[in-house]
Amino acid sequence: MQAIVLGVVQGLTEFLPVSSSGHLLLGQYFLGLDQDRFGLSFDVALHMGTLLAVVSYFWRDLLRIAFAFFRSFVHRDLANDPDQRMAYLIIASTVPAALIGFLFEGFFEETVRSPWVVVINFVVIGVLFIVGEVVGTRTRTASRLGFGEAVGIGFAQAAALVPGVSRSGATITLGLFLGLRREEAARFSFLMSVPIIAGAGGLEVGEVIVRGMDAAQALLFVVGFVTSAAVGYVTIRFLLNYLTNHSLRAFAFYRFGVAAVVAVLLLLGVGSF
Repeated sequence: MQAIVLGVVQGLTEFLPVSSSGHLLLGQYFLGLDQDRFGLSFDVALHMGTLLAVVSYFWRDLLRIAFAFFRSFVHRDLANDPDQRMAYLIIASTVPAALIGFLFEGFFEETVRSPWVVVINFVVIGVLFIVGEVVGTRTRTASRLGFGEAVGIGFAQAAALVPGVSRSGATITLGLFLGLRREEAARFSFLMSVPIIAGAGGLEVGEVIVRGMDAAQALLFVVGFVTSAAVGYVTIRFLLNYLTNHSLRAFAFYRFGVAAVVAVLLLLGVGSF
């Protein structure tokens, strides 16, 4: 049952702008839901499940972008071929998160693991949601981003290493500040997540293969994988449809509400690692 709950939490919060790492940390602190105790194989299952979700939803886009990337070796036309341009924008946006994650993963996993960090980031990013909705022109498509802007969105993705920030929330919000339409910002956020999730999960898959799995770990792997993949796919579909006609304000208010409840519990001395 805990594996199912964690799979649902991963599938929902990986793609909704509410922070999967923040919710997991709070779950560990208040409810004792700790995916680490299930082992590395379960962590891989959740990563691979969310990867399957985004690849399953965007497989046509990903194939088209991949073919365009290889086509660019023969005839490069980033100005007039939106798929070629998108391929290079995704690459540019991946570099910051990959470098920062590789160099400072230990720092983010240990130094900033605090419920108060989650509370502060829930509020700060929620405020940015509202500001982004006010100042964003919401007229641009993702394929017309500049490469400097894509790198900036990559740094926003890297900021999600801090619990409570939210990868999708940070990237979508910066997209709004850059004038992207909401659904375009979300689509680009999901597409640029593929290399990062695949890279992180791929490194862990190698370790799991070396270590092997017993029957109990295999069962947890399947449960976590299927649950996070199914919930993640539905979540992507929901969010893209929702953002077509709705703002991020509902997610901002959700973050404010959770932050307020958690702050009260912390002040009362509830919970512990």
